[in-house]
This record gives sequence, C-alpha cells and structure tokens, in this order.
Amino acid sequence: MSKIEEAKKVLEALGLPKKQQNDRSALTLLALCGLQEKTKWTKSQQISMSVVGNKENAKYEGIMRFIAEHYNKQYAENSRETFRRQTLHQFVQAGVTNHNPENPDLPTNSKDNHYRLSPEALQVVQSFRTRNWKKEVENFQKNVGSLIEKYAGKRELRKIPMKLDDGTELKFSPGKHNEVQIAIIKEFAPRFAPGSKLLYVGDTAKKDLYMDNKRLEKLGIPIDQHSKLPDVVIFDVKRKWLFLIEAVTSHGPISPKRIIELEKLLKECKVGKVYVTAFPDIKEFKRHTNDIAWETEVWLTDIPDHMIHFNGDRFMGPR
Repeated sequence: MSKIEEAKKVLEALGLPKKQQNDRSALTLLALCGLQEKTKWTKSQQISMSVVGNKENAKYEGIMRFIAEHYNKQYAENSRETFRRQTLHQFVQAGVTNHNPENPDLPTNSKDNHYRLSPEALQVVQSFRTRNWKKEVENFQKNVGSLIEKYAGKRELRKIPMKLDDGTELKFSPGKHNEVQIAIIKEFAPRFAPGSKLLYVGDTAKKDLYMDNKRLEKLGIPIDQHSKLPDVVIFDVKRKWLFLIEAVTSHGPISPKRIIELEKLLKECKVGKVYVTAFPDIKEFKRHTNDIAWETEVWLTDIPDHMIHFNGDRFMGPR
C-alpha cells in the first residue's frame, strides 16, 4: 500500500468525511507529519506549515511545496484556496490540526498563517501499523470526536421539526421546498381537507420521510414506487378524496404530463383524486402558469385561505 493510501486510512480513522479522504487531503496529512514515501509513521512530527510556502525567506515550509518535492505532485498556486477550504478547514474542525498555534492572534490574511498537527492527532498517526493503533484511535474518538458526527449533529440541529396529530414528530431538512411542504400539512390540510390523514411526505434529503404504508396499500397506492408520488399525499377520510400535492419552488407543477403519469401509477386506487400544486408565493406561481393542467387546483402559502381553480365549470373536487 502506498503512503497516500495509508494516509487515507488514517484520515478515515480520524473521522474525516469521505470528501476529505482523497489524494489532496492524504498528501496534506503527510506533509504536516513530515513524512516521505519511505519514512515510517512512527517518525511523524509536528511541523508548522503554511499552505504554499516560499523558497526565499519563508518562515514556514509550504504544504504544497512539500508535496511537489517529495511526492512529485504539482498543484497550481491558485489551488491554495482549495487546500484551505476543502482540506485544512476540515482538519481544524476535526481536531487533526491547529490553526496558527504559534500565534493565535494572526489576522486571516497574514502571510504567516500556518497549520500544525494537533498533539492528539500526532498520537494516532505515530501509532499507525503498531499494536497501539486501535487504542490510540479509540482515545482520539473519545477525547476529540469525529467530524462526521459533528457534521451530522449540526445538520440535525438545523432541521425543522413538525408534530402530526397522532404525536409523530417529523424533522425536515432546512430549505424553501420543505417549508412549502410543512405549510401544506399545517395550513392547507386543516382549511381544505379537515380531518384528513397524511399518507406520504418526502424530504429533500430523505425521499420517504413519512409513509403510512397500511393506508397506502389499502387504497391501492403502490408503496414500492413512492419516489413517483407527488411531494405530499393526504386522504380525506370523510369525503374519500385523495389529495395529490406537488410543492413547487423551482420546477414540477401538476402538468398534463404529470397527471398522465399519476393516473397510470394510481390505476388501482378507486377514490376521487384532487390534484393540487402548492407555491410559496404569487411570483413563483406566475413562472409556471403555462404548465399547470386544467381541472387542477393551485394553492399559495402566502395566501393560505384561498384556492385558485384551474377549471371554469366547477369548484374543487376529484377528477
């Protein structure tokens, strides 16, 4: 196994995300350790290094220069921001390196900005391929933690919680599309389908965030093809109306083509179907008016009490 591949194994053990388990990040780790291809991991050091470095009067050796000299990998000088933003920034967050340990008060644009392997990470890298490897990795994870876990925690904190009537709590990823979906459940359903049951809702990060498999199957809705369902599916038990709702923030209203697709998908579902396109505002609605099918409904989250009926001879109802 080459030194670069070994370095990737070390990065994985240190809890770096997949995007930082690449050649650039592996070479950066090797540079910070001062390791050449034939140098043993036990010889790893803590070397303060800048990103690029300068042959003349350089206070700190450069990571990119070390890589070019010892691994024959030439990165363009304008790649320095990629090293900073896509590798070193994550190294610092993961506790693998310290930023400006010799002078923490350096401004961000200082030519003397530098990085150095943290003492905790040094213990791990020096133990690679030794009997202490597993123990040191466990100690690092216990004392410093994993960046993967930290990122997952941040994503969890940013999620938008919503509780259904039966007490089920859903957590939506942040974003305009999911905000419209939440509004459909919290604002549209009580106004236009009171007493209805949520059967399906997706999420921009998790397509099948919520599925009532039992009711879907009972209504003849194929549960193995939920990716083809509209964003939100609601069933009005009293009227036996199935609301098929698309939340549109950039594309995808209920068009004639979409109706054909859904009718084919729901051919075994015998209840009345109400097709609705939900928009966040009138501006987004205007962008899609030419694509919206007749005999469907339009609802705007910023005008929640009103419905626009794309049909001249009757009000809302199933097709």
